[in-house]
Amino acid sequence: MATIHEVNAEVRSDEGKGASRRLRHAGMVPAIVYGGDKPPQSIQIEHRIVMALAKNEWFFSSVLDLNVGGKTEKVLLRDWQKHPYKLQMMHMDFQRVRAGEKLHTAIPLHFLNQEKSPAGKTSGVVVSHNFTEVEVACLPKDLPEYIEVDLSNIDQGDIIHLSELNLPEGVEIPELRHGPEHDLPVVTVHAVKVEVEPTEGEEGEEAAAAPSAAAEGSSAEGDAGEDK
Repeated sequence: MATIHEVNAEVRSDEGKGASRRLRHAGMVPAIVYGGDKPPQSIQIEHRIVMALAKNEWFFSSVLDLNVGGKTEKVLLRDWQKHPYKLQMMHMDFQRVRAGEKLHTAIPLHFLNQEKSPAGKTSGVVVSHNFTEVEVACLPKDLPEYIEVDLSNIDQGDIIHLSELNLPEGVEIPELRHGPEHDLPVVTVHAVKVEVEPTEGEEGEEAAAAPSAAAEGSSAEGDAGEDK
């Protein structure tokens, strides 16, 4: 059974930059709902509610139940703008979704058991997560909150591609339709070469050996001259 995530909002009557500024000063976030067979609707959400919801990963990737004045619609958060340096949400865009219509959205990847893997237990081996999310297509009812990537068996030289991800039933990755060259590596494992710098003692020995070698060379040249 899918988890229900409800977001409460109110209808917004005033529009424009000035109205949006007044809303923000009043502790509200201006937003808009669009898509489906309905016209766009301007709404507002309490800023404290938005910031509490934004602490959850699902808020940015799951189908939400947007309750506006007692009427609920299924939506996805499609865009949001934050203040450049303040902890403040400036604006949000929600898109309506239909039960029988496929949607395209990015889903976060959760990497599991890396520390238990042979690669995770080997020094000098780096496990690179090349993606933190992946674009999927599915019906709203099949949309997962995240996709797990089990790394318990990875070892040096291993690669996990998009096609190897364990997707829930009804979920697909559209990128794979474009051919094998689009089957990108999600995880790569490789060894890192570490250059060992000489210690102070070793550096002294090398420095002392250099003049000694030069002296030996000069002595050899002198001996050769005497033999002549």
